[in-house]
Amino acid sequence: MEHNTAKHFVLQLGSLISLYLSLSFLIVLLFGVVDLLLPNPSEGYWAVESATGNVRLGIAMVVVFFPTYLILTRLVNSIRRENKNATYLTLTRWLIYVSLLIGGGVLLGDLATVIVSFLNGDITLRFIYKALTVLLTTGIAFQYYILDVQGFWLKNEKKSVIYGVGAITMVLLAVSFGFNNIATPATVQAQKLDEKQIQDLQQIQWKIESELDLNNKLPATLVDLYAEFPVPTAPEGREPYTYEVTESGFKLCATFSAPSIVADNIYPEPVDLTRPIKGLSNWQYKDGRYCFERAIKK
Repeated sequence: MEHNTAKHFVLQLGSLISLYLSLSFLIVLLFGVVDLLLPNPSEGYWAVESATGNVRLGIAMVVVFFPTYLILTRLVNSIRRENKNATYLTLTRWLIYVSLLIGGGVLLGDLATVIVSFLNGDITLRFIYKALTVLLTTGIAFQYYILDVQGFWLKNEKKSVIYGVGAITMVLLAVSFGFNNIATPATVQAQKLDEKQIQDLQQIQWKIESELDLNNKLPATLVDLYAEFPVPTAPEGREPYTYEVTESGFKLCATFSAPSIVADNIYPEPVDLTRPIKGLSNWQYKDGRYCFERAIKK
């Protein structure tokens, strides 16, 4: 009996841990969606990237821990309906009370953070939505467990199933909402390939600039430029990079999946008048085949 009590106690503990992880990352997910839908004009592109990352993290963690919570809770409730051991029931009741205390403190801390953000100039509507998110998610969970310690769900199994179906529906809606506000994995992969191409072209440009400084002339081809070293190549499935000498200088071309993102609130790079090439820092591009024109200073 003691062995079973210990096992059941661990299951209850696992259920509560998975609950609070699910709640925490559900809040992270919904906060990220709010930030994406209501961007703060005073924040730069980094804030969009941060919010997108939070949505992805929230989706991943909720998809893992919420089903775990449902399975463990189902097991725990089945055991509690069959097990009338007073010691076990007392232990689980105390465990629930302690977890409610700790979890409540953590989630109230989240609410305090939202208020601090508002006082620091966050958008009023974002503050309202985030505050409602914390209050609703924690309120629903706390109501369930307050009724649980009173034995309500043990006596009303059908109502507990209905409550669970409602929770599943809400989580599925939140996850779907998150997916609808971030790029698909295929799009993210394509964006990473675009970034990789920009890095390659920047490296090629740096090499051309070094050649120009050293020999005061442009290389005829990329093979001549790199000599015995391998020339950077485009990712698989993309058209090869091209380099061409023009009347005013040269151009580097590549194929991109989407237009570049214009980042706001980024400090411009200072112009170095001693450098021989104009337009070195302009890496904005359009989708499809695009060429970066560079002019040589006379």
